Amino acid sequence: MPKTDTILSAKSLRYFLQLIDTMNYTQAAQILGITQPALTQQVKKLEHAIGAPLFGQMGKKLYLTEAGKEMESAAVELLNTINGVVSDIQEYTQADKGHISIGILNTLNTSIFYQFLHSFNKKYPDVTFTIDYFDRKELWRRLDTNLIDLAIMYLPDNTKKEETNLRHQYNHQDIRSDLLIILTHKNTVEAGKTYPVSRFLNRKWVAYPDDCYLTPLMKEYFGKKNELNIPVKIASTKEMIQLAEGTDYDTFITQSYYDSHSKEIEDSNLTPVYLQGEREFHISYVYRKGKLEIPRMQNLLKEWENFLAKHEDFSKLLEEVK
Repeated sequence: MPKTDTILSAKSLRYFLQLIDTMNYTQAAQILGITQPALTQQVKKLEHAIGAPLFGQMGKKLYLTEAGKEMESAAVELLNTINGVVSDIQEYTQADKGHISIGILNTLNTSIFYQFLHSFNKKYPDVTFTIDYFDRKELWRRLDTNLIDLAIMYLPDNTKKEETNLRHQYNHQDIRSDLLIILTHKNTVEAGKTYPVSRFLNRKWVAYPDDCYLTPLMKEYFGKKNELNIPVKIASTKEMIQLAEGTDYDTFITQSYYDSHSKEIEDSNLTPVYLQGEREFHISYVYRKGKLEIPRMQNLLKEWENFLAKHEDFSKLLEEVK
């Protein structure tokens, strides 16, 4: 029996890909829920089976060797095959049984989605779920490798790769649209009106971190020539607004967050306005083509649509952060 038969398992391939994502043994082991020595051992076994080092080290930084780059492509393809076979076997199961893995953009507040899952579980107790939160890059990787059945994220995405994947490999369903709102200290604007970007070029901002959806979107609206002056970045909408209130910084939030907190914001010294030329974005389901052939996936999305039809106020679903 070739030694690769017992080494190239789905587990070892996932460990390998996770280490590529972080390029840090400690971080990768924490994400995987294993010890660092256990991860190191798996990588060494892979290298022994392949007969070449997969990682090199320059100072304290890891990098992929040429063998590692080849192995990365092979690992993604192998996991696609493994998970595809499992899905093929399970897709003819009953709609009220089986497992669904869901990935959610880690800056979304999905409290209403959990309300739905609670009611869904009462009706279909034999359908089990795994729900994890990831950044956009990891969500796409897990969709690409079939590690999750369904992703909940903002669209459109800001990178060409994901837009191409969306067209060719995935289906998506928009849940609802949203807009960006600027909360400003300027006393020469009127609440609810639309103004050109040029009115805000010299402002200072308190903003979300760069890996949140709105900050890259805002930078896109302002253009490469007009770099935003962001002294403070906070991963909390409420705290971001509070800091803006107590300083001369402006900030920006989603329309949906404003709708659910309008009274508090109207009582502040911040004026809500819109930018000319801004486009709607959406919170959407994204799933690989063919997933709806699986009965339990069909059932899940059908029940979700029924749930939303009965709950008109689901703005909490669209809050950028808690």
